[in-house]
Amino acid sequence: MNFFNYKRRKSSEVQIGGTPLGGDNPIRVQSMTTTATTDTEGSVAQARRIVEAGGEYVRLTTQGVREAENLREINAGLRSQGIDTPLVADVHFNARVADVAALYAEKVRINPGNYVDTARTFKQLTYTDEEYAQEIEKIRARLVPFLNICKENHTAIRIGVNHGSLSDRIMSRYGDTPEGMVESCMEFLRICVAEKFTDVVISIKASNTVIMVRTVRLLVKTMEQEGMSFPLHLGVTEAGEGEDGRIKSAVGIGALLYDGLGDTIRVSLSEAPEAEIPVAKALVEYVTAHAIHPLIEAVEASGFDYYAPMRRTTHAVGNIGGDQVPVVIGSCFGKDRVLDANLRPDYLYCGSTLPTERPEGIPLIVDAPAWTGEEDTYPVFMGFGDKNYLPLLAACPAKVKFLFVTYSQCSEEVLACLKTHPEVVIIHQTNHLHRVGEHRALAHLLMHEGITNPIIYFQHYAEESLADLQLRAAADSGVLCIDGFADGLYLHNIGNSIAPQAIDATAFNILQAARVRTSKTEYISCPGCGRTLYALEETIARIKAATSHLKGLKIAIMGCIVNGPGEMADADYGYVGAARGKVSLYRKKECIEKNIPEEQAVEKLLELINKYEG
Repeated sequence: MNFFNYKRRKSSEVQIGGTPLGGDNPIRVQSMTTTATTDTEGSVAQARRIVEAGGEYVRLTTQGVREAENLREINAGLRSQGIDTPLVADVHFNARVADVAALYAEKVRINPGNYVDTARTFKQLTYTDEEYAQEIEKIRARLVPFLNICKENHTAIRIGVNHGSLSDRIMSRYGDTPEGMVESCMEFLRICVAEKFTDVVISIKASNTVIMVRTVRLLVKTMEQEGMSFPLHLGVTEAGEGEDGRIKSAVGIGALLYDGLGDTIRVSLSEAPEAEIPVAKALVEYVTAHAIHPLIEAVEASGFDYYAPMRRTTHAVGNIGGDQVPVVIGSCFGKDRVLDANLRPDYLYCGSTLPTERPEGIPLIVDAPAWTGEEDTYPVFMGFGDKNYLPLLAACPAKVKFLFVTYSQCSEEVLACLKTHPEVVIIHQTNHLHRVGEHRALAHLLMHEGITNPIIYFQHYAEESLADLQLRAAADSGVLCIDGFADGLYLHNIGNSIAPQAIDATAFNILQAARVRTSKTEYISCPGCGRTLYALEETIARIKAATSHLKGLKIAIMGCIVNGPGEMADADYGYVGAARGKVSLYRKKECIEKNIPEEQAVEKLLELINKYEG
């Protein structure tokens, strides 16, 4: 693994209809229909919209045999319109459905958490090693006939592990851990390999980006140890909708793409499925544009654990570093600068001139030559260039000092200065094509040298669109947060096309998506599919309107039971479709009220939250 230079992982090729995956093929993008799979006309129309948006695979839910059999009609309807995009059947709870779906779909997704094991009930089970081996044999006895059907029909499979639907068996032995998710996948993969069935794609997902990234990294390591190179399907489950869903997806998927991992992606948004495709394409195009770049010379720090990264050890400088949450620096663009009431930067950089009207409660950073020692202002030294600013930095009496520096400027003299001056906060900037690689290189260099000054990452862009800024900044910064390197973010966009307060909010949202700082209510909402039991987008809007004033809570909004209870473990409260027109409410893993009429459910959710949150 090279942390500093982009290289795509070499995976085996899997034939999925006429659109192969993995190997030397481009990273594919896909989405999933939300129509009932028994609705041929509606499913064909929605699949067509996904394809027209650029989707290269279309997945459909198959709850039962009837839905699986109707894939034949949907397939025929698309082919009659000249669309040969492969169809993927999504199977949960009923292995017999997978057997049928393999006759009519180009790929079948099965979930190890509920393929043979019973539905998750959060029961603690105890197995001897012999009993556990017997459970694996049950999986083998059921899986092998399915693989034989797939061989006969040239059907690929996806082994799709979800954090929200691990079986009680796996949970009891491995816990709710990346190791448990990986083993859930490997149990099935080992059987595939033993049966010489290699048309296999893997996904291993979570709504928590940190768990998702760590688990995929660990899965790749485990596969390599066992001589496997199956292609990867990447996604963040229940990412949500709007800008939150896009940022969260870019943080999780982007972190893995930058490591060269991933052969197909799905951005799971609680929106129309065709809306996912442009986001997925933009993310892939942005990250892979860094494939050819100047070599970054760097050495991995011995104390860094790629598979379970901890926050880099730093000392506190004011409210930066140590065990404090990462800060946000914003740019001060003059007297008309608007600040969001809730997402206010921790610092504002003002350049060479302090504003006449100062924002209350926000310290200001000013260029060192203009610093006069005023209270709540701090000097920033702007790198080196042809002039050595180190003596000035060393002589400056400020209790907190900032140093803009690039990786290439970190000479022995600079490193020695940092060791001598613990009051210096590094603001790292880079113009390298592969900015993530150079940002990582600095952190590894400081770890190697035993330097504990905090790092704030300066990410500068020239975007016309807020959506582009959000996606790119989330991909560039999320991996640094997940790896434990970011003590703060400073996003800057050249030009006036994007309001400063929107840039501030983007920084806060990235930190929240990477699970390092919580600034507002987080909504974990599924993208919807044919299993969804209520009007998802409308319900999300109602719940957000009723709860957005709450800070620090995670509220899950799940269309059905497949991942519902499992993802409740990562949420404080959950709203889960139980039947048509019925909703169950959860607190953590516990179901508090069952089968509430949908028209009463939002009000009941508020009552539940108020009961426990006051």
